[in-house]
Amino acid sequence: MLDKCATENDLREMKCPASNEPMMLNKAIEIMVDEIILVLAENEPSIYCFGSVVHDDFKLGWSDIDIIVLTKNQITQSQADTLVDLRQRMMERFPVNPYFRLFEGGMLSKDAFFDNKKECAVYWGTSGQRITDNFKLDSFAMAELLDNGILLYGNDIRSKMAYPNYSQMRDDIKNHFSSARTYGTSVGWLLDISRGIYTLRTGKIISKTAAGQWALDNDLCPNTEAMQKAIKIRKDPQKYSNDERCIDNALIQQFLDMAEKELTKTIQLLAENELERMGIKFTSLSLLFRK
Repeated sequence: MLDKCATENDLREMKCPASNEPMMLNKAIEIMVDEIILVLAENEPSIYCFGSVVHDDFKLGWSDIDIIVLTKNQITQSQADTLVDLRQRMMERFPVNPYFRLFEGGMLSKDAFFDNKKECAVYWGTSGQRITDNFKLDSFAMAELLDNGILLYGNDIRSKMAYPNYSQMRDDIKNHFSSARTYGTSVGWLLDISRGIYTLRTGKIISKTAAGQWALDNDLCPNTEAMQKAIKIRKDPQKYSNDERCIDNALIQQFLDMAEKELTKTIQLLAENELERMGIKFTSLSLLFRK
């Protein structure tokens, strides 16, 4: 059924990792999309995949399979009831396949998505799944969807979506840094922080592995050994136990101290971004200060 939009080449370009599993990542995506279409065909869904799979940074044992489903017509309660536990049903049908449990994202009407309306939506996450009354992507996910997302089925409606501005990205990064201070006990947080710094400096999104290597190459992490460990584990996570992925929160705090200095440097970028949005030309903020 994928031949309506995504081609076999599209799926192969997702760089499914080598595996002896009887069903590979691209096959799991194909099956999941077909199952979603069976439920939502009359709703005219547009189904996208984005994130680490598309970035060629998917690592079994670490990564998720990020999808979003936007429909022309509102999802009914009955349809939501069928979709909410679809991951579990696929896991039961294909018990040797490790990928179905990794799907995450939302399913809702495009009107609800664009206008932030409250209506029936389905959420799949790391901690579980539920039927909710809204769903939205953070600025990082939205940027990934617009920059690199692959349309797996339906009509491409991304031209109607607004790209997140620098202010939105900065706010999401700031919130993420705050979470890292509170909960950061895994090497993965080092990569997340690196990614945030990269975006603050460039306004662009890169994969977590590439962000960690970028931070290492630019001597940004106070503890080089910890960052090297994070990148090593990220590249082959199944070789390492949860205990081996743990890191002293004090090391996270040290990196965040440096990272939050980057936030203070973004005030001018924020102001320039807002002026640009308002259509006001400028050469430097000194012009405003003199006024």
